[in-house]
Amino acid sequence: MRITAWWRGISPRRRLLLSGAGAAVVTVLVAAVAATTGTSAAPRTGVPDQSRPGPVLLVPGYGGGQGGLDVLAARIRQATGRSTEVLTLAGDGTGDLLEQAGVLAEAVERAYARGAPSVDVVGYSAGGVVARLWVSREGGDHQARRVVTLGAPMHGTGLAAAGTALDPGACPVACRQLAPGSSLLQELAKEPIPATLPWLSVWTERDETVTPPDSARLDGAVNVALQQVCPGNQARHGDLPTDPAVTALVLQALGTTPLEAPAGCLSS
Repeated sequence: MRITAWWRGISPRRRLLLSGAGAAVVTVLVAAVAATTGTSAAPRTGVPDQSRPGPVLLVPGYGGGQGGLDVLAARIRQATGRSTEVLTLAGDGTGDLLEQAGVLAEAVERAYARGAPSVDVVGYSAGGVVARLWVSREGGDHQARRVVTLGAPMHGTGLAAAGTALDPGACPVACRQLAPGSSLLQELAKEPIPATLPWLSVWTERDETVTPPDSARLDGAVNVALQQVCPGNQARHGDLPTDPAVTALVLQALGTTPLEAPAGCLSS
């Protein structure tokens, strides 16, 4: 009774402040329990419902540049009304790709903790390899509703091979990992993507960064060479996140209809 009387006697503003503080304490306690018990908001079994799309997480490429993905994220928000987040990679974005997969895993965990029904992931360039690592090593096979990769060097790129051979000291960890035949890529090649996970891989035949361009081809995915559906398209590697035809492919892939290769060039 005394506590009830005390609560009624304080001002509404003070009640609001105390309530907010209490909620914050509860949030911290829940996070602490999750950390100590190993519980996770993100599912560890099953697969997301394809009819319930959630937020879209976009993973930058080597170096962590976000400019092009910011444009794509805004277009996704405008077209779908869904929330988007362009991730900030660890360090300068040239470190261990396994560490970057951990960054993605943390973002996914936060999304599910906020009540997301699922997550979709868009990985650009090396960010596509990060997405594949997350699916294979971090439980993403149970958490991703759909994955889209753009110009991803799934089998490595000649530029990384050249950097590793000519000046190893100037080729950071991610650079060495992206060299064709690296131990990381050899291991990934033995880990097929789940048949239950819709995955779209898009690349441009005019790519001079990921060489050969069809290094982006991934067994089990819907593979689309941009110029095969949009003849004459001049997009290069750096144009992929902002090219209108690519954006249209991404938007279609993030829908709820079965993921299939387009019959022709789409328009966003």
